[in-house]
Amino acid sequence: MRPLRSTLFQFALLTSVLTLAATTANAQTTYRWVDPGGKTVFSDQPPPAGAKAIATREGKPPSDDKAIPYAVRIAAEKYPVTLYTAANCTEACADARGLLNGRGIPFSEKMVKNKEEAAELLKDQRNAAKFPTLKVGQQSFVGFESGAWNNLLDLAGYPKSAPYGAKPSGAFAR
Repeated sequence: MRPLRSTLFQFALLTSVLTLAATTANAQTTYRWVDPGGKTVFSDQPPPAGAKAIATREGKPPSDDKAIPYAVRIAAEKYPVTLYTAANCTEACADARGLLNGRGIPFSEKMVKNKEEAAELLKDQRNAAKFPTLKVGQQSFVGFESGAWNNLLDLAGYPKSAPYGAKPSGAFAR
């Protein structure tokens, strides 16, 4: 009878190898064909000439979403963040981007370029057009005030700071 420690080690090693193989195989093309002897063959190599019933399947590359922390992904799905800016908004908009990037929050930035876009934003906000404007889910705040913005983001479930090594995510991130 084998010692339990040796068996557990072999099991852990086998599990690691299979996980690694499954991860690397995910992003490859897989071929299936029937050889002249009637056997079905699965391979990562293209079939030889004369093979019948050829099928190709493309694997999808590993997703970059895994780099985003789970809590951030959940908050972003429920309460997406949009930053509205204007061309003449410089310092306040830079501070707004800095706050969002400092917390590691994925956001989209929409620059209001004309009166029609400003009117659309006004209709949505029911306030005066002032930039920057933050929209978190259905809630919004007009003008930059870090305390109010942080409160809105906290209520949506976003983390208070970005994880170590996080990269800025906004359209005009610095």
